[in-house]
Parts: sequence; structure tokens; C-alpha cells
Amino acid sequence: MLQTIPAPRLESLWDDARAKTMSEPEKLLYRSNLLGSDKRITNYGGGNTSAKVDMPDPLTGETAQVLWVKGSGGDVGSMALDGFATLYMDKLRALKGKYRGLAHEDEMVGYLPHCTFNLNPRAASIDTPLHAYVPKAHVDHMHPDAIIAIAASSDSRALTEEIFGGTIGWLPWKKPGYELGLWLEKYCLENPDAKGVVLESHGLFTWADDAKDCYLLTLEIINTAIAWFAQKTRDGDAFGGPLHRALPEPDRRAIAAQLMPAIRRHVSGKQHMVGHFDDSDAVLEFVNAHDMAALAALGTSCPDHFLRTKIRPLVVDFDPAQGNTDAVLEGLPAQIKAYRDDYAAYYERCKHPDSPALRDPNAVVHLVPGVGMITFAKDKATARISAEFYVNAINVMRGASMVSSYCGLPEQEAFDIEYWLLEEAKLQRMPKPKSLAGRVALVTGGAGGIGAATAERYLREGACVVLADISEDGLARASEALVQTYGRDMVRTLLMNVTDEGAVDRSFAEACVEYGGLDILVSNAGIASSAPIEDTSLALWQQNMDILSTGYFLVSRAAFRLMRRQAIGGAVVFVASKNGLAASPNASAYCTAKASEIHLARCLALEGAEAGIRVNVVNPDAVLRGSKIWEGDWLSQRAATYGTDKDGLEEMYRNRSMLKRSVLPEDIAEAAYFLASDLSAKSTGNILNVDAGNKEAFTR
Repeated sequence: MLQTIPAPRLESLWDDARAKTMSEPEKLLYRSNLLGSDKRITNYGGGNTSAKVDMPDPLTGETAQVLWVKGSGGDVGSMALDGFATLYMDKLRALKGKYRGLAHEDEMVGYLPHCTFNLNPRAASIDTPLHAYVPKAHVDHMHPDAIIAIAASSDSRALTEEIFGGTIGWLPWKKPGYELGLWLEKYCLENPDAKGVVLESHGLFTWADDAKDCYLLTLEIINTAIAWFAQKTRDGDAFGGPLHRALPEPDRRAIAAQLMPAIRRHVSGKQHMVGHFDDSDAVLEFVNAHDMAALAALGTSCPDHFLRTKIRPLVVDFDPAQGNTDAVLEGLPAQIKAYRDDYAAYYERCKHPDSPALRDPNAVVHLVPGVGMITFAKDKATARISAEFYVNAINVMRGASMVSSYCGLPEQEAFDIEYWLLEEAKLQRMPKPKSLAGRVALVTGGAGGIGAATAERYLREGACVVLADISEDGLARASEALVQTYGRDMVRTLLMNVTDEGAVDRSFAEACVEYGGLDILVSNAGIASSAPIEDTSLALWQQNMDILSTGYFLVSRAAFRLMRRQAIGGAVVFVASKNGLAASPNASAYCTAKASEIHLARCLALEGAEAGIRVNVVNPDAVLRGSKIWEGDWLSQRAATYGTDKDGLEEMYRNRSMLKRSVLPEDIAEAAYFLASDLSAKSTGNILNVDAGNKEAFTR
């Protein structure tokens, strides 16, 4: 039996020697980062920390008590010092005189900027009053799975008393906001010896007079809950015991590769969505369990959970014993429509006269028995984090249902947070999506200069990129540079030989599991050869045809099959060559294969148009810098053909061009971006020469 709630106790990571040199705000940051580094303590972006610090007023120089509290939208695990809002405590206390009661509590958020200390631009969060009014210097508000499992139980108050005695108190559910801050203050004043409180269906507050003491107390309370659950659940069956058996990992990933593009087709109506697949032990235990469907229907409890995952998931009608993938794919449209209709009905039941308009009614979380969990969101990071939040929810449901009865948040309460006007205002402040946000691109020859530059250009515009290449070392170098700039969520690598039919199909399936599908194919894998026709061996001729013609056919066929399954269009960009239009001496195999590429692209443009799949060609010329095709003998051979040496070849190409300019990988990348983006939405079957001007390559 898997133990997903009971876990090794949390160990203190506090370093006294390091903390000794820190100011109080720096110790607050240190504490926050330590707490946020363990998902058992709090989820990404969840929780809050604060410290009340005496500081000189920037105008008067007099000492003022200042609340340092995590700002709106931050993450305690990764934030820096500028992630804290700073507010005058005397002004926060004065806010009580402006409070007009529960019906008007949202207006209190508008007063928080008037309390700002030292013109700090970081916006204060809705939780600010909860920290301000606790009469202790240091406060932690965390979302540990073990505590929320208590908070989400039907008898959570009794469990809190059983586990913690009077050390930790309990407050009933109340939406985060000003009123809850007053409730918490009242509890503290009436229970001066209490060290914290469990908030029903929400999380944990702890407090102390010292930064380290507060950190250690938070760990102690969570460890107490972990140990209690370990003892209580040792001999029980989680979620009513198993109903299904997990399929072997290769089979799980193969089924996910089929399901994810089909789901993506239906959830990308308003914007392109990116997928994430999770088949961890905790997920498999839940999706295979007897009570999974009933528990999933109850929805999540903690507000942070359902804001990321919607109120409940969609359970896909897959039977791992039957392997009924075809039937599931056929039934998916009806399942997804039923979910949308149910979500729209939930909106109609719960909406208020001033509620924001209905948002995307599609599910975020999709649970597949025997296989795992699939999540879709506007970008990869959000899809991954949504999955992490649902794993938190699974852990909560596991613990609560084994010691009591699990309770999701009441529907109206869930709606009032999901469609909270303050939450809507936060969404409206989000920056406009980049031009390729939600798009997934696969770039062959991704380890080379043109491939890596194209990947970087797409990443800059918000796309997720799969780099495919035959060179493992080259992929590692290229991807590491991109990951450092754009993050690991955005980049994947695949070892792929474009001439191997099986390898190509497996690679596209793997891309589906990683990101949910594909929107852009850049066919860029290359080779170059130079030899007079009489010296061109059949093997050399065939190698050019295999890579530059057959390889382009194989990856295009795989992309077309996938894009048609998604039915949301797509863009295919061939990186061909000036040599596909203009003959070149001593390069018949290369020129002929490149001409084949160009004509293949024209044929595919005809075939793809009715499905919204655009196919266009970039024709570079003489891109020497960073290009792998110039490695080895090709450079010497071309230099000999034109009567120069290696050092003089680039200068010769530059002077040969009409514009007298060198062509760089970044120039090809810019053209590949244009042809993949909506800037060229009405273009297909075209050739874009990026060669600094060569009249022999003019299209006609």
C-alpha cells in the first residue's frame, strides 16, 4: 500500500551561522525560502509569511513598526526580498475605523496602498490583515497536506483538538479577507497561549516572537500531524482500496500520447493549451482506487487547490483491463461537452448580479484510470503546477477519508472565490500573452546553429520547444543554454534520427506526452556534401536523399497526422537552401535533395490547407557561423570549388551576395518565426529567401 500522506518527518534546514549575519527582513526571506522548498509544507505560490520590524521612517527618521509580508502573487520558495510588501502597522491598525462590515470587506483592499511604507511598489495580498492583526512579530501561513487533511475532514475541529490539544486552535471556514483577519485577532487575544490555528478547509497559521522559533514551530506542528496520520492510517486501505491496476509505464505513456492531442483539440477553442502528464505513485493510487470517482466529484477543499484545478476534475472513461482507447477517443467529445455543460450550470446556479462572465468551462485536470493524470493550461508551468496542486488535493483526500469523511468546499463558497471580483481584477492585470504562447514547436537539427537560434526565437515569444537531433552532446549543449534563460518547463530534447521511421513516430509521441501536442514543425535536419558528379558515390547520393528528402517526408507525415488529430491547424517550416532553386557546381546530390524538399513543401501546402496546416520554406544561403553542415570536409570542399581557403570563404559569400552582407543563424530564425506565427496566417506554399540577395535563386 502506498503511503502518500505519511512521510518522513520534516528536518530543520536553519543554519544559525548564516542567519546570524542577517537583518530581520533577510531572516524573513530565509525562513520563507526554506518553508517553500518542500511541497509537504506548502504548494507553489501558496502560503504567506510575515515579520513586524522596527525601521526608521524615511521622512521623519522616527522608528516605525513595519509589516513585511509576502506580496500578491509571489511564491515563498523562490521569492527575493523585493517580493515582500511593506506597510506601516499604525496605518493598518487605523484601517479598522474604515471597515463597514462583511458586505463591504472587499473595499478594504483598496485602502492597503495607503498603508505602504517607503513607496514599495509590491502590491499587498488579500491575506495582509491576517498577518497584521496577529499580535506576534512573526507569522507563517502554510498549506501542508497533512494539516489540510485535518481541515477538510467532517469533524476537523475534534481532530484538531485530539492531535494538538489546546496548543493549536481551530476556526470555521471563512473566505480569506478582512473579516477573517479580525476573527484571527480575536482568537489570539482570547487564547494568548495558543501557538497557531487550523483554518477549516484552508490551512495552518503559526506565530512566534522570533524568526527561527516561528520556523521550527511550523515544522513541529506539521510533523505532529504527519506522525499522527502515519499511526492512524498504517493498516487501512486508501480510497476504498484498488479497483484497477496500473498499466506498465510504456503503455501508460503510449495511451497518454493518444489522449492528450485529442483532449487538446477540445480545450484549445479560445487559446492554445499546453499539457502535462503525471503518473507518479500518488496519482496512480488515486486514479486506480474504488472511491476515486466519488471523491473527485466532491471537489477540492483548499482555495489554492481549486483556483488552480477548477472545482472538480474530469474522469476519463478508460478501462485499463479492456484497453478501450478507441472507444474513449470516440466518446471524448461527449464527455468534454458534458463537463462544460455541468460547469456552465454551476456558474448559473451560483453567479451574482456583478459576477465576472463565465470563464473557460473546460476541465483543467483529467484523471485516467490505469494511466495517470493529464492537465492542460495556458502554458507548461501552469499545467505542471496545476498537477502539483491536484496531487496536494489527492493527499488531502487520502488523509481525510481514512480518519474521517472528506469534505470539499461548499459549491457557493467555491464559486465566490473562483469568481471573486478581486481575483478577476488580478487576472485582468496579467500581461498580454506573447505571440506564440501556448504553442508547441518541434525543431529537427535542433543542436545546430540554425536550429538552436530558431528555438530561441520561438521561446522568446512564449512557445514550448522540443529540440530533436541525432547528436546527444550537441542537444545537451544547446538545451542547457536555452534552459538557463527560459526555464526547464519550456525546453525538451529528443534523440531522433530523421531517417528512421520508428524513431520519428516515437519522438512525436513523446512530444505529445511532454506538451500535449504540436503546433509548429521546423524541419531543419541537415547534411552537406560536395563532389563532382563522377566522384559522387551512390552511398553519398543516398545519404543526401535519406536525410534531406526522406527525412523531411517522415517528420512532415508525423506532424500532419498529429495536427489533423488535434484539428487546430498548424505550421510547418522547411529550412531548405538557395541550392534548391539555383544550381551549384560539385554539389548535385545536395542540390537535388534540397529541390526535393521545396517541392515536397508545395505538395504539403496543397494537402494541409483544408485543415489549416500551413507549409512554407525558408531558403538560407552561406550560413557559416554555428552551422553543423560546415563541419568536416564540406568547408574545405566548397572553398576548393571557389578557389579560396576556409578563412576566405565567408568573405567570398558575402561579396557574392547582392547586399554584401553575411547571413547568420538569427536571420533564418527570424524568417522561421514569421512563417510559424500569425503574422503569416494567410501564407502557405511560399518560399522566403534569406540569402542577402542572389538573383539565381529568385523564385519564378
